[in-house]
Amino acid sequence: MTYEWVDFDQAAIAQRYDRIAGLIPFFEWVLFLPWGLRREAVERLELRRGDRVLEVGCGTGRNFPYLREAVGDAGRIYGVDLSAGMLRHAERLCERHGWKNFSLIEADAVGFSAGEPLDGVLFSLSCNTMPHHLAVLRQAWSQLRPGGPLIIMDAKLPPGLGGRLVLPFSLWLMKRTMLGNPYVRPWEDVRELAGTFDWEEFLFGSYYICRAVKP
Repeated sequence: MTYEWVDFDQAAIAQRYDRIAGLIPFFEWVLFLPWGLRREAVERLELRRGDRVLEVGCGTGRNFPYLREAVGDAGRIYGVDLSAGMLRHAERLCERHGWKNFSLIEADAVGFSAGEPLDGVLFSLSCNTMPHHLAVLRQAWSQLRPGGPLIIMDAKLPPGLGGRLVLPFSLWLMKRTMLGNPYVRPWEDVRELAGTFDWEEFLFGSYYICRAVKP
């Protein structure tokens, strides 16, 4: 039997995430996001105080505490997302903590430019939701300074029989919730951009962190 995925357009993706913005912690629990994986992904950026970092698909700001801790008051964090509903949550988070060094942009990341070289780029549970993820990756990569890392933290099908068994349910669930295409393999695109990358799997291969450094 063949299982297929049909990409949603950007308006539909934005509308879906507007509706589920308040449910993101619940979905993380339901989908068994490993504890500490967000922090681990940010730590692999190896950011320093004063650095400039971009999070593509920043959502409600679940990674913001770790990014802010890494770059401090002197740094700058750019957060780009298609969903106004998600960004409203992110803005409230920044206001609640008094964080002044965030620039939050409602936009398609393929057209976003920070206007300055970036010290790191983070994709966190966002790549698989982008039908044009390769173009977005290239745009983000072009803004990295030499030596700057790009991190992708995301879910994937586990290897072998387990992945084949879970695929039908994964397709059914993603179409009704997060819109993450389980067939997307962003690490292969990263290999094309960087030539090489580091890779680690978590939770029996259901999640991963991919890291590439710009030459």
